[in-house]
Amino acid sequence: MATYCLTVTRLQLALGQGVRRLHVCAALNAKAKVAMSRFEPSSYINYDKLLSNVNTVRKRLNRPLTLSEKIVYGHLDDPVGQEIVRGSTYLRLRPDRVAMQDATAQMAMLQFISSGLPRVAVPSTIHCDHLIEAQIGGAQDLQRAKEVNQEVYNFLSSAGAKYGVGFWKPGSGIIHQIILENYAYPGVMLIGTDSHTPNGGGLGAICIGVGGADAVDVMAGIPWELKCPKVIGVKLTGTLSGWTSPKDVILKVAGILTVKGGTGAIVEYHGPGVDSISCTGMATICNMGAEIGATTSVFPYNHRMRTYLEKTGRGDISALADEFQDILVPDPGCEYDQIIEINLSELKPHINGPFTPDLAHPVSEIGKVAEKSGWPLEVKVGLIGSCTNSSYEDMGRAASLAKQALDRGLKCKAQFTVTPGSEQIRATIERDGYAKVLSDVGGVVLANACGPCIGQWDRRDVKKGEKNTIVTSFNRNFTARNDANPATHAFVTSPEIVTALAIAGTLKFNPETDFLTAPNGEKFKLEPPTGDELPARDFDPGQDTYQHPPPDGCSLRVDVNPQSNRLQLLEPFDKWNGKDLEDMVVLIKVKGKCTTDHISAAGPWLKFRGHLDNISNNLLIGAVNIENDAVNKICNQLTGEFGGVPDVARHYKKHGVRWVVVGDENYGEGSSREHAALEPRHLGGRAIIVKSFARIHETNLKKQGLLPLTFADPHDYDKIRPNDKISILGLKSFAPGKPLKAVIKHSDGSQDMIELNHTFNETQIEWFQAGSALNRMKELQN
Repeated sequence: MATYCLTVTRLQLALGQGVRRLHVCAALNAKAKVAMSRFEPSSYINYDKLLSNVNTVRKRLNRPLTLSEKIVYGHLDDPVGQEIVRGSTYLRLRPDRVAMQDATAQMAMLQFISSGLPRVAVPSTIHCDHLIEAQIGGAQDLQRAKEVNQEVYNFLSSAGAKYGVGFWKPGSGIIHQIILENYAYPGVMLIGTDSHTPNGGGLGAICIGVGGADAVDVMAGIPWELKCPKVIGVKLTGTLSGWTSPKDVILKVAGILTVKGGTGAIVEYHGPGVDSISCTGMATICNMGAEIGATTSVFPYNHRMRTYLEKTGRGDISALADEFQDILVPDPGCEYDQIIEINLSELKPHINGPFTPDLAHPVSEIGKVAEKSGWPLEVKVGLIGSCTNSSYEDMGRAASLAKQALDRGLKCKAQFTVTPGSEQIRATIERDGYAKVLSDVGGVVLANACGPCIGQWDRRDVKKGEKNTIVTSFNRNFTARNDANPATHAFVTSPEIVTALAIAGTLKFNPETDFLTAPNGEKFKLEPPTGDELPARDFDPGQDTYQHPPPDGCSLRVDVNPQSNRLQLLEPFDKWNGKDLEDMVVLIKVKGKCTTDHISAAGPWLKFRGHLDNISNNLLIGAVNIENDAVNKICNQLTGEFGGVPDVARHYKKHGVRWVVVGDENYGEGSSREHAALEPRHLGGRAIIVKSFARIHETNLKKQGLLPLTFADPHDYDKIRPNDKISILGLKSFAPGKPLKAVIKHSDGSQDMIELNHTFNETQIEWFQAGSALNRMKELQN
């Protein structure tokens, strides 16, 4: 009661007696039940349980807890008995909700249908954002997408209605922006079938990207497994100002940690500098944390989050969070596994790339580096928006630069595209004039969707193979990701820098020091960007694009046409036969970086995400074969002829020949797409042997009954030749922590014996033995 009285007194002092009644009611309601979202009025936030679990674990461990630990351990299935060792033990968790984007939701819902369960056990949503191709402009592209993808949208809509899943229609916006606006809140644990789900960490949430099979576990009410994360602390001091933006924080961190430096860890930002960053700015930083391999990223609850919650119609949640603030910030004296310190007052604008998001350069140096490296200096296209940078603040700061150029009679020299993050953002920037300014400077406003960021871009200004430079405010810039052109040099930076470089048309332009020339010959410098954190008026919600699931969907049908080339019901994978895997051929020995884009390309292939057999025709077509430095050209060991990777894999499957893939470091980095695991399993693969894995992909492989294995000695990668046969021994005594053996038989009759490590626990070994996690779920139901 004392806490309540103090809260009411503070409200009265801060706001005055004139609004006393309203805010006393708010304080009273803070102790009442508060819904997780306006769309699920009967699902409530349970901070009391979170607090109880945190207290239990803190007492057990007898030490202060980081914020990450509070939220993760606060969601333990068994806080009393769970073994907790950072970086070692597997935690059994109870996430609060699930979110799925349309490209991955197809396979997730197909798997949920296969489970035989009648309805999801936790609040879940589907978001239509991935299947809209950028071609002409927002309205036309959206209409075309609705026509082309009608079958898929109908499937997702009807499956959502039948199984109790909320459905956000095409045009509603990008999944992560919708989550931030509606579903994320301090202390929630959300899993999403997209690698950039960590965006929600900007609201103090633990939001983790997973594959569809993990989502099925949570939707089925089964405890979800996660290896206990380490915690990397990033201490922020100083204050952001001038040209430096929140994006520069994560661009700097990516340069420090590299694309695999965050693997197995949560990145937790803290320190006095946090308060100088807006809530949506924090979301930007957490979003791109996926590019360093982090499990997720998170910020502590503060007044910037409170303001955002209130502005998005969730004042009741912020009032409740205020009451429980102690569990929404780290304990004093908590310890991190690694600490990085960044002084925001000294941080300079950055631009990362090309071809990898961890190649960091200060903007002031990129022109010289590009010249020296032979990268094209002319900026062909500048692209702002995406799930990483499409907030009201981002658009406002970009528009402030565009207006300066327009006032001097200048337009963009480069092509310029603008992707609003949600229907709410689109409607609000249109109302407040930002959209017009960005259009007037030369911008094309695209649909509220992922678009070019994920390769949904019908680009026609350059030919495939033509070297060129694009600059984006996206998060990922792997080879050919945005436009399917491997010669495109893609750089990621802030929306402000993208806008400035699009106006100037060259990488050599440094907006902090360089001048532009107006049509009248006048030279001028751009003033640093400015923009409101949130709209002065309330957000304009725009069109209503949400479909509520009915209270009971049992009578509804979900039809999948057997003749469809877009959707296909799943057949169970075969069980392990109880024997060692002997004399498997090497499908491909991959050279260098192999992301999920290399394993299962996006772009035009997105249309087949609900049809496993058809999508399998893109298996590893982007991976480089070490035998000939070529892509999608491997030797068929049965015929001696060269062919495409999926074609050879199908030939092996047809003839009953099992195969393995051999790979390099951080294999499977990037997207959460489980198709990169489903496809090799579907086409007869049995094991993936590499130097190291990205977290999500390793888990996805386990879920589908494959063996993700790592060389005990990374140099053993060099012992394997493309025409070898490999046997994996010790599977009859397969056990956690116990390495397996591999015999490598060379064509000259010689052989090598090597040791292979794995991270399987007992439950995951059961998945392998059953043929998949879904098979094991069915076994347990029976």
